[in-house]
Amino acid sequence: MRAKTTFLVGVLAVVATYLAVPPLLGKDWSTLVANIVASGSDMRENTLRAPTAPAAPSSAQSPAASPPPMATVVVSQPVARQIVEWDETTARFDAVETVDLRARVSGYLQDVLFKDGQEVKKGDLLFVIDPRPYERVLAQAQAELAQAQTRIDNASLDVERARPLVERKIVSEKVFDDRENLQREAQAQAKVAQEKVKSAELDLSFTRIAAPVSGQIGRASVTPGNYVTAGGSAGATTLASIVSQDPIYLYFDITEADTLKYKRLAEGGAQTAAKKGARVEAALPDEEGFPHSGLVDFLDNRLDPATGSLKARALFQNPQRLFTPGQFAKLRLQSSQPYMASLVPDEAIGADQASRYVVIVGSDDIPVRKKVTLGPLIDGLRVVREGLSASDWIVTKGLTRIRPGQKIIAKREPLNVSQSAPASKGVTR
Repeated sequence: MRAKTTFLVGVLAVVATYLAVPPLLGKDWSTLVANIVASGSDMRENTLRAPTAPAAPSSAQSPAASPPPMATVVVSQPVARQIVEWDETTARFDAVETVDLRARVSGYLQDVLFKDGQEVKKGDLLFVIDPRPYERVLAQAQAELAQAQTRIDNASLDVERARPLVERKIVSEKVFDDRENLQREAQAQAKVAQEKVKSAELDLSFTRIAAPVSGQIGRASVTPGNYVTAGGSAGATTLASIVSQDPIYLYFDITEADTLKYKRLAEGGAQTAAKKGARVEAALPDEEGFPHSGLVDFLDNRLDPATGSLKARALFQNPQRLFTPGQFAKLRLQSSQPYMASLVPDEAIGADQASRYVVIVGSDDIPVRKKVTLGPLIDGLRVVREGLSASDWIVTKGLTRIRPGQKIIAKREPLNVSQSAPASKGVTR
C-alpha cells in the first residue's frame, strides 16, 4: 500500500513540473529543448578550440637582469722556508747485550741472590750451586799434586846420588839414565796433577754464578733445591736472562729504492741513513714529534734477497730506561738536502681526477687555476714542489665560492703559520 502511495506522489510531482515550468520561464517546452541543445554545442566547440597565448609584455616593460654578486675570498702568498724532508718508518729496540744464564757445572741449586726484575751490575753474585762435591774434587787433585811433588824429590835425589858413582864407574850409565828418566816422568806427573788442581778450582768457581754484564735481570726460572744441568746445549738449564738497558739499539729496514736514494744524498754530503754516524730521530707511539735522536752505527753488507731491504741499526742513549728491548718505535730519516720550499695550507689545494691545483689571483682579481706538484706536510703546511712561486697570491679561504672567469673580491692577508700545527723537530728554519 505504501509503495503505491509513493508512486502516485512521484507521478503528481512530474505532472506539476510539466505544467508549472513554461509559465514561469515564459516559454513553451519546444523552445526550452532547442535552447538546451544549442548550449551543448557551444560547450563542445569551446573545449576543442586551442587556447590563445597571452600577449608578451614589451621590452620597455620587462625589468633589467642584475649580475650575480662577486664572491669574497682570502688570498695569501705561500710561506717560503728552508726545510729538510724526512722519511718515516717503523723500527724495533733491542738490547746491546743479551745473556741467557746457564750453569757451567751441574749440581743442586743452593741460593738465589737477587730479586726478579732488578738492575744488576757486572760481577754481582746471582746463583750458588752446592760447592761441596767440587771442594772434594779439588782436595783430591791437590793431594795428587803433592804426591807427584814427592816423586820428583825422590827421583831427583836418586839422580844426584848416582852422578859421582857413574863418573867412578861404580854405577853403569844405563842405571843413571833410568834414574834420570824416572825424574822426568815424576815431573810430567806433577804437571798433570797441577792441571787437575786448576780444573778443580775452576769447577768450584763455577758453582758461584755472577752477572757477566750489567743490565736488568728477568725472573729466576729455577728455585733453590732443584738440580741444575750444565752446558750450552738445549738440555742445559736456563737460570735467568739479563739484557742491558743503556745504551740500546734500534733496528730498522731500508728499502732498495731508499738505499740508493740515501747513497746519492750521502755523496752530496747529507747525513743520511746510508752513512755511519748519521743522525736519526725516533718517537714512541704515544709521543708527538720525534724527541729522541741517535746515530747510525751499523749497515748490513748486503740486501736481504727475500725482502729487498737493507738491515740498519742506530744507537740511542737510554738513561731514563724509557726504551725497552722488543719495543716498537717510529723512526725518521733525512731524505733530502736543505732547500727553500713554498708551503701552503691544505685548504688552498683543489683536486680533480687528474691533478692537484691552486687558484692564483692576479692584479685584475680574476682567478686562474694552476697545476702544482705536492710534497710532504711540514708544520701543518703542505710543501709545493713545482708550479708555484713565492710572489703568487693564492686563494686560501673561499675556494668553493669561485666560478671560472668570474671576477672576485680578493682580501689579501699574510699566511699565519701559528695557526698550523706546532713546528716539528728537524725542520731547518
